[in-house]
Amino acid sequence: MVAPNPLASSPSPRILVLGIGNILWADEGFGVRAVETFHKAYRVPDNVTILDGGTQGLYLVQFVNEHDRLIVFDAIDYGLEPGTMKIVEDDEVPKFTGAKKISLHQTGFQEVLSAADLMGHYPDRLVLIGCQPLDLEDWGGPLTTPVKAVIPRAIETAVGILRDWGVVVTARPQGAAVPPLLENDIDFERYERRAERAALRY
Repeated sequence: MVAPNPLASSPSPRILVLGIGNILWADEGFGVRAVETFHKAYRVPDNVTILDGGTQGLYLVQFVNEHDRLIVFDAIDYGLEPGTMKIVEDDEVPKFTGAKKISLHQTGFQEVLSAADLMGHYPDRLVLIGCQPLDLEDWGGPLTTPVKAVIPRAIETAVGILRDWGVVVTARPQGAAVPPLLENDIDFERYERRAERAALRY
């Protein structure tokens, strides 16, 4: 008699790909813009959730509790050159989300992880894909050039992590219709164009 393979019958891990930040404060929007761009570029299976977490803070606990693994895009003050991407994993992640308060949502996300831990639903794997911001004071402004340039590499990093975890990630056909994560007036392309038009008026 052949013993059953436990791996064959085990369910696929539930994975959350999350972007957090405030798109109204220039580079603070890196995480949201990265997850939005990821959503437009790739399709993922049903066990993977793509979420714009914005500045929801503790409201994100429910989403963390529902997933086994977590990838987070965020603007993080690592004390490095602006536009530098740095990856932090597992137990090291909370140290960086609370290392230096550059926005309200970062403290909130550290609390999200603490709350998830207290509730017994801390992710088995946790990866932070962070980018060093240049400007966090430009109210209504777009991402700065060095931070915007990091988005493609950040997305490819997330794709590589997902594939290492056994997830089938498929590029969307060019021109395919994609349901937006954000409302049309604040999605990346429209918001960037609006900011550029506003700059030309002054």
